[in-house]
Amino acid sequence: MRWLAVAVLSSMAAGCAAAPLERAGSLASYDDLTPSDGLLTKSQLRISKADVLAAKTARIEPTAFTATAASQPFTPQQRRLIKNAINRAMCLALSERFRIVAPTEAADLNVRAVITQIAPTDAAAAGVSKVASVVPSIVAPGVPIPVPRLPIGLGSLSVEAEARDRSGNQQAAMIWARGANSFTSAPRVSSDGDAYDLAEAFGSDFGRFLVAAESPFGKVPAPPSVDRLSASLGGAPKEAICEIFGRAPGLAGLAGERIGLPPDWTDRGAPENTILEAQNVN
Repeated sequence: MRWLAVAVLSSMAAGCAAAPLERAGSLASYDDLTPSDGLLTKSQLRISKADVLAAKTARIEPTAFTATAASQPFTPQQRRLIKNAINRAMCLALSERFRIVAPTEAADLNVRAVITQIAPTDAAAAGVSKVASVVPSIVAPGVPIPVPRLPIGLGSLSVEAEARDRSGNQQAAMIWARGANSFTSAPRVSSDGDAYDLAEAFGSDFGRFLVAAESPFGKVPAPPSVDRLSASLGGAPKEAICEIFGRAPGLAGLAGERIGLPPDWTDRGAPENTILEAQNVN
């Protein structure tokens, strides 16, 4: 079993896009960050556990791009959808313990993420992978035959995020990096396919980090609450303010991911009026 696990992990590493874990300067402090890697994720973390656990409210600031990340070949709509995926995932995850307040209100924790590196998906290679995954079901109907995604043109994402208290002092920080891989990343025929999925993964990881005040990696995650599960399937979020990021695509999103649709085919993103309100506040 040990050799099997090593073989599986080695195969996953070989078919995984590289994502740099670099310090981009967006955090108030980089002191005392320690490595805390997961199976697929590289990260460095720091948290003031007692202070974060004592916090009751959280305010989510709009996710931003560094100049380097913003220079990558994504459309404005794709960038908005990726940033919104982070904020929505964080809002749903933080709602498990915190009351989420409006952008104009004060909170115990002010949370902000900055995308520091982002690599596009090769849409053509993703399309070939999706076609290849369908062939076995035609040749052998009813027989599940997993087909790894081609390890070509895989996207990646790197993010820095922190939570500051009412005085502006950093109480938690995370540097996070992950690349799409040939085994667990569904190929979408769109340049933002992997970045969008990874953005949601980061938002969930950082939210869980603040909720438990400990690393979300290296352990079996706790099952989601009924409210969180409902919201992830497109239902109303537990905290009404999370509606400013739009509702999760739900079953339509899962179906779209399965057949390789671009994210914007199933995700409407944030309502236009809330985008304008967030821009005015910040």
